[in-house]
Amino acid sequence: MRTDGFAGWTRRFEAERERRRAQGDPDWSRKATLHPAVWAGIQRFQVGEDGDGANLVGKADQAGDADYAQAVRLFVAEEQNHARLLTGHWSDTVFVRLRRLMGLHMELLVLMIAEVVALRYYRALRDGTDEQRHVPFHCERLHASLAELPRAVRRPVMILWRLLLLAVCLVVALDHGPGLRRLGIGRLRFVNDVMASSRTVVSAVLPPRPAARPDAHPVRSG
Repeated sequence: MRTDGFAGWTRRFEAERERRRAQGDPDWSRKATLHPAVWAGIQRFQVGEDGDGANLVGKADQAGDADYAQAVRLFVAEEQNHARLLTGHWSDTVFVRLRRLMGLHMELLVLMIAEVVALRYYRALRDGTDEQRHVPFHCERLHASLAELPRAVRRPVMILWRLLLLAVCLVVALDHGPGLRRLGIGRLRFVNDVMASSRTVVSAVLPPRPAARPDAHPVRSG
């Protein structure tokens, strides 16, 4: 984990914001051609905060870490930029409403599902830069949050998270099948890749298991 807390994440989000300002929006006049199934899939992968992101920002403020709260504001702004460039889909509303029913760490777990699934899809488009940064950002906060839970429930929480991820991934694979095929990815490969990447997320989020005490298994002499 990073040693400078979330101040480092704030600097990274600010640097990305300045890069977007300098680069500007895509040149829509170039009229690049995409297959309709691929374009429809890109539009649907906008599952970020709607409105002004006040719900997530409010929970971040309550967490008591000013650096984290500022980083979340920049994250929300980045997601809003995605929403500005893309159109919505019914799944946006489902994710947002589900997240708002929960506390901060559970909301982040639901949000992470969208990020991990989208990361594999955008990798096929050779444009997964933002999600590659968002996933470790959320992992760092979730690592701290799960460390506050009783040790006995931490791993079951992440097992349930992977089951929910699998369910969502299956729905996405069915819904985006034509677009995935145009990108050279079959439905089964897409699901397998997402679930494989989720193991890295679980390892980053779960606090390490305590090391065994040296005297736990004493060596008998003679």
